[in-house]
Amino acid sequence: MGRRLYCALLYALAPLIWRRLRRERLDDHPRGERLGRIPDYHDERVLWVHAASVGEVITARPLIRSLIDDYPDHRVIVTTMTATGARQVQTLFGDLVTHHFVALDFPGATRRFVARLDPEIAIIVETEIWPNLIHACAMAGIPVTIVNARITERGFARYQRFPKLMGEAIRRLAWVGAKSAEDAKRFRTLGVSARRLNVTGALKYDQHIDEAVFDAADALREVIGDRPVWVAGSTHEGEETQLLTAHARVLARFPDALLILVPRHPQRFDEVAELCAREGMTTLRRSSDAAIEPATQVYLGDTMGELAMLYAAGDIAFVGGSLVDIGGHNLLEPAALGLPVISGPSLSSLGDVVTTLDEAHARVEVESAGMLGETLVSLMLDDTRRATLGRNAFAVVEANRGALGHTRDYLGRLIRARELHEPWPLADNPAPGRER
Repeated sequence: MGRRLYCALLYALAPLIWRRLRRERLDDHPRGERLGRIPDYHDERVLWVHAASVGEVITARPLIRSLIDDYPDHRVIVTTMTATGARQVQTLFGDLVTHHFVALDFPGATRRFVARLDPEIAIIVETEIWPNLIHACAMAGIPVTIVNARITERGFARYQRFPKLMGEAIRRLAWVGAKSAEDAKRFRTLGVSARRLNVTGALKYDQHIDEAVFDAADALREVIGDRPVWVAGSTHEGEETQLLTAHARVLARFPDALLILVPRHPQRFDEVAELCAREGMTTLRRSSDAAIEPATQVYLGDTMGELAMLYAAGDIAFVGGSLVDIGGHNLLEPAALGLPVISGPSLSSLGDVVTTLDEAHARVEVESAGMLGETLVSLMLDDTRRATLGRNAFAVVEANRGALGHTRDYLGRLIRARELHEPWPLADNPAPGRER
């Protein structure tokens, strides 16, 4: 399928796309942003980072912070696709960056968006390959890069089904910083030349946890008291039922145990609260600001931007999206806190991170609610094993830091080339320069 047919399909699906985006709205962001109607930034020097949703924003946090510090004469603009991603940007950076929703991948919308944004470089986090957006950047002479780049097996197979459409977009990339050798191999197969491709490692290893997170976690733990606490983060529909079943097993052995449950999507907070009530769990929502009582069995994390703090308040972490067919979420966030990490078997999105943790004996895999309950009880009874798993997990994070430095170096070369009006230093076919 070529780009012309792709555009026709997008227009045909436009009503469905707009319906899907109804829940991805914020009052202070006009709907026109989705059509590229943003302020004109021609008079400023702009570095643009696109992070689709919450996970990508958290992954990109150290990089965005470095861009703010390294280029004080530039405006850093961060775009997201989702409202939860937008809220995460606000929580992490406040007024240090400017946020917009990215334009939908319609030809006119992307041309308008790129023309008004007028960035010196486009930095895409992980894998958001939008053909018209990349085409608009190429026509404007803007180098497009992908950092922390990854392609799952499923995504790789999908891209290969449309070689004309995706091949054109991928060949226009100025540079790709792959998470792993396997990801680099897939990008190479899809058409990225070797001189525009490097294995940088995973940015998630370079995450920095503020002291304020530990302070807030300590305060919460003081309120909770001396009870066994496990945290289930980034959970999905179909997963919470299994987690509550596991928690019932834990309660049978430790009646005072507490589950801190943090659903992935905020639009499901009410639904999960109702599920907990139906399952007979005494549940308190964090947003209620009420005090945790000794009788509280489930503490529902229904606030944004606090997952790291809630993990830090626990003894054991379960990472969601892994007991259902999602592909898993960030195992390194609790690992960086020195917590024992448990997950289900669905981890296709995490690539080498899983292998690295497993080789260091820093992760426990469970396949069912029953197995999770048994594992939790076992760890709560065994302080030594729990401490060893946590130390191993923390050591993995410390040993694999460095992706941020490599990424900053390559992006810096591209940014300097733009400042000097030179050809892209990594591209096979230098794009037309623009006078700024």
